[in-house]
Amino acid sequence: YLERNYGTVRDFCQKHKTTLRYILWGTLLAGYLAMVIAACGLNFHRALPLFVITVAAIFFVVWDHFMAKYDHRIEELLSPGRRFLDSHWFWLKWVIWSSLILGVVFWLIFDTAKLGKWQLVSFGGLIVYVILLFLFSKHPTKVHWRPVFWGIGLQFLLGLLILRTGPGLRASQWLGKQVHTFLEHTDAGASFVFGENYTDHYLAFKFLPMLVFFSAVTSMLYYLGLMQWIIRKIGWLMLVTMGSSPVESVVAAGNIFVGYTESPLLVQPYIQHATRSELHAIMTAGFATIAGNVLGPYISFGISPAHLLTASVMSAPASLAVAKLFWPETETPKTTLKDAMKMEMGDSRNLLEAASYGTSSSISLVANIAVNMIAFLALLSFVNAALSWFGNMFDYPQLSFELICSYIFMPFSFMMGVDWQDSFMVAKLIGYKTFFTEFVAYERLSKLVDLRKEAGPKFVDGVQQYMSIRSETIATYALCGFGSVSSLGLAISTLTSMAPSRKRDIAAGAVRALIAGNIACFMTACITGILSSTPVDITCHHIFENTFASGLSQNTTDVVSCCQSLLSSTVAVGPGEVIPGGYHSLSSLKNCCELLKPSTLNCTWIPDEL
Repeated sequence: YLERNYGTVRDFCQKHKTTLRYILWGTLLAGYLAMVIAACGLNFHRALPLFVITVAAIFFVVWDHFMAKYDHRIEELLSPGRRFLDSHWFWLKWVIWSSLILGVVFWLIFDTAKLGKWQLVSFGGLIVYVILLFLFSKHPTKVHWRPVFWGIGLQFLLGLLILRTGPGLRASQWLGKQVHTFLEHTDAGASFVFGENYTDHYLAFKFLPMLVFFSAVTSMLYYLGLMQWIIRKIGWLMLVTMGSSPVESVVAAGNIFVGYTESPLLVQPYIQHATRSELHAIMTAGFATIAGNVLGPYISFGISPAHLLTASVMSAPASLAVAKLFWPETETPKTTLKDAMKMEMGDSRNLLEAASYGTSSSISLVANIAVNMIAFLALLSFVNAALSWFGNMFDYPQLSFELICSYIFMPFSFMMGVDWQDSFMVAKLIGYKTFFTEFVAYERLSKLVDLRKEAGPKFVDGVQQYMSIRSETIATYALCGFGSVSSLGLAISTLTSMAPSRKRDIAAGAVRALIAGNIACFMTACITGILSSTPVDITCHHIFENTFASGLSQNTTDVVSCCQSLLSSTVAVGPGEVIPGGYHSLSSLKNCCELLKPSTLNCTWIPDEL
């Protein structure tokens, strides 16, 4: 009897498998939507992130279904407009480009008048970098300017949305805060394995476990297919706007989330058929971006998570723009869009196995970073000692690796819009990043940030101790890439293992790709210099300290100016969720509120400082 009933149920389920699947997913979706509606009804402001994520997910799911079903009809509907553009493109392109150039000119005039001359310096640096890439291009006469201009345009648009609009700034800061909170869950595992005093060995037991945790989560997202879906969307956007090849677009999109050794795996079957320009672009994209799984360690150094996330996204189109200018396409790509968009789901059989695989695969990354940090910092110490010994023979014992880099890379940092005084310090950081790793550079940058927050003397025995906030921000973007000499060999060996027959082509383009990747980061820093408003500098810390801490409340010009800058850069999400700009304290913000009594900020939202 039981066997007969079981067989009947089984036959029924097999016969109506599709219907039952729709019922199951429909029930789950209805339950989720009911949960979102209930959360919004209780507190819409608190549930706003969940609401935005839900709306975005529904939009893209509907869009995918709509495009898959009506793709040909949409193409037929738009064909008259396409034919009109093709027939009148000769004069339309001049109108479009003239309008864009005039728009940029007027933007610079009004924006420079409002924010200062350094925005203009950053713009000039961007132009200089483009000219240098063109002059030293592999094939200057065969450059296709569409990917170049579109790449820079997407950089500018992303920066504009994130850095200069209120919603974009709040969204990036909220996302950065969520990433930081998410990565702090690593502490639960680290404290259990290494004990409560694990932070005494910060790098080994706090910094490196973040890589393990993030690698496990990334592997799980790959198993679910979410990572491939996001990469396909970003890759498709760069493909249709910039006109880059499908292989280049997918790898550049993947580099936002994974490293330069993992992203080529997305298109591994097609690398052996890639053109030399495509191989160069693949390596450039790897050197110009950082992987999502290393954001945690950088954030743990005290680097702004919002800036790191923004830099990671902005550098993806920049890498393709630079690659296509430095090594233009002279061949015909063989891989089609349909081929490149095929991505494997991974070999894991379930979610737990995917997490275990991600954890195990991070062992080599953690070990590689640990031994490299030991070796490179020791090497840096030896090089400085050797240079000091050599310089002492000429009565110049202060000769060091940092000093040499400060003069070599100073023009590059100055062209990004860094103040002349700070450009030598940023140049040192670029030297650390180029000849060692970005880990060393960010570790040194975090020390400079800590010194600035302490608001001590800016010069000690004639040596500058820290930089302005603007210089720190530009440096954060300039360093946000894997473009170091130490990464060169690993990039060559990784691609060669995937396409042994292309070893010579890969090796021939690797050095050019390293240069192009670093310049892409510098161009991202230039865009940041153009768009970022001049933040409250360190002088305001002293002004607030002398004014508010001493009990004085003179309504002087300097105090009012600093308070206005502080209030304009403050992000107020809601009661108790107020983020002061310029790394200032909540007490300074409260005092400025009492002094200026602004109508744009609800001062009752400011919590008491811990």
